[in-house]
Amino acid sequence: QGDRQGNDVGSNYRSAVYYHDPAQKTTALATQTTYQQALDAAGLGRITTEILPLKNYAAAEEYHQKYLKKNPGGYCGLGGTGVKYPESPEKSKDTANTAESARIDSSSMIETRSVTPPATQPLNGSDLNFARQLVMFEAEKAESCESCKLFKKDIMRHWQADVPMAATMNANPPAGWELEKPLSATPTIVLFEEGKEVARYTGYNGEKSNFWKWLGFQLLSPEQRNIAFRQGTEPPFTASNLDEKRPGRFVDPITGATLFRSHAKFESGTGWPSFFDSPEDAVTLHQDNSHGMGRIEVRSASSGIHLGHLFNDGPAPTFKRYCINGNVLKFIPDR
Repeated sequence: QGDRQGNDVGSNYRSAVYYHDPAQKTTALATQTTYQQALDAAGLGRITTEILPLKNYAAAEEYHQKYLKKNPGGYCGLGGTGVKYPESPEKSKDTANTAESARIDSSSMIETRSVTPPATQPLNGSDLNFARQLVMFEAEKAESCESCKLFKKDIMRHWQADVPMAATMNANPPAGWELEKPLSATPTIVLFEEGKEVARYTGYNGEKSNFWKWLGFQLLSPEQRNIAFRQGTEPPFTASNLDEKRPGRFVDPITGATLFRSHAKFESGTGWPSFFDSPEDAVTLHQDNSHGMGRIEVRSASSGIHLGHLFNDGPAPTFKRYCINGNVLKFIPDR
């Protein structure tokens, strides 16, 4: 439907493909041509999807995300055309060859799984963390997916989070597990719990803080989210790690990146974990003029979450006091 989705009318309701590079443009136009032929054969109308270069991108507000999941009776869920995308001759030929190989090999009891490249086989659920597992679904031809490469470079290459992450070029869920719905784009990062999808993050264009915020909303408790994303503060003397004195490190609860080390922790008497130093590039500092005060806010450099504030009344040698909410710190003792 051109400039329309059900009862919503206007240019902001049109379907669109915005490409990053010539290769994506070529793919979009080629698939449009192929699918239009199938629609013509079915007696349906012309494709109205807009295909243009990407200029600006901003994520919609949270209440727009997963609209139909939040509003099961929402009228904008269209039923589709009922016309499948035509299978390419090359794929049909490969399928026929694979079937023939399976027929021949089965007669001599030869294992035939190798006809599919291992990278494109579905993941085996028994090899993953059943309780909680992230899976990054990338394009079958990884070299053609710039967003997939960017996600690997920005996020996966530095992965330290508690929840394990796996990658696959197969659009099917791990064997024995369930996706809530088919994938619509790559990369798509799906969070599984007990073998079932509970959340997904679709697409990636370098917005690291958005990805970590999405993951944080899945992993953190309501109290932690209030501190991390709403600049809240826990009541003094309530953090479980306030009196933690063992050698170790305090890490970001989402990314797992080290924020502070125990040798820099000291007793400030304030009721919040306090540190006189932080590893280089672990945190970022920001001016905070809220509540009628001028303070320096401390955030995690890896995820961007709010941690606390920095004051200049700490002990030597730095004379700094990082006053941090303990509930957004995870302690990992040295081995």
